[in-house]
Amino acid sequence: MTLFGFSLVLFAAVCHASWNFLVKRIEAGPELVFLFSAMSTLVYLPLALWYGRDIIGFEPIHYLFLFGTVILHTGYFVQLQTGYRHGDLSLVYPTARSTGPLLSVSFAVLVLGEQASVQAIAGGVLIVFGVLMLGGGLKARRGDGTLKSLGFGLTVGCFIGAYTVWDAYAVAHLAIAPVLMDWFSNLGRTMIMTPVALRRRAALRLLWKNHWLEALLVGIISPLAYILVLYAMTFTPVLYVAPLRETSVLLAVLLGAIVLKEGDLKRRLKWAVVIVTGVTLLATG
Repeated sequence: MTLFGFSLVLFAAVCHASWNFLVKRIEAGPELVFLFSAMSTLVYLPLALWYGRDIIGFEPIHYLFLFGTVILHTGYFVQLQTGYRHGDLSLVYPTARSTGPLLSVSFAVLVLGEQASVQAIAGGVLIVFGVLMLGGGLKARRGDGTLKSLGFGLTVGCFIGAYTVWDAYAVAHLAIAPVLMDWFSNLGRTMIMTPVALRRRAALRLLWKNHWLEALLVGIISPLAYILVLYAMTFTPVLYVAPLRETSVLLAVLLGAIVLKEGDLKRRLKWAVVIVTGVTLLATG
């Protein structure tokens, strides 16, 4: 893995943790998904038009992958946002981010035929294990919302694993520009969520009044984080990119424990050290 690819994915991880924190802090309904998706579509329209010239040479397989990424990312955002309304950032996020790379790496090796060194595999496993333990491991407590949070986290993780491999194939093998891939995802998600937003007009107006700036920030940095990852995937194997993205958990856990006062900082920092060790092994493997 090159230093440039390593730095690119790490910066994307910071962006990813930041927009997840904002979504959790807003704690709105599905109208939030519509709002920041629409904002993303408008903000990144100039870039989409620039890369849109590639559409001339698209074949049916390209449109199939664009449609697929819309469905997968819509499911991801809706489940993630719902999970944040019913659980802690420092539980839903780590569970999702540990399940996602585990599936991504497995698919990358089994389906895409990518090769992994022993050290890289050890680093990826260590990251996944550390992230899982940050969420409390398997010691879920009944009656306190933990099981519900874990359920949402696991569901979100399945979407992460699916769209990571799906999109990686699209940008690496079909040569769809990452900016175009993400823009179509935002456009399609906006269209899908429009009927929901219309039914929740009062909530949407309240959301705009109180949180338009946070929604705009999410609309900017959420696509940026994923575009950077998609670009990294064009020259870096998925089995390196997927686990390394999970360093975003470090920042998310700190934000959840300190800013949102979810507590248990000492234990979570201990497992953060495990994740950093895994990142080191992965980056030098």
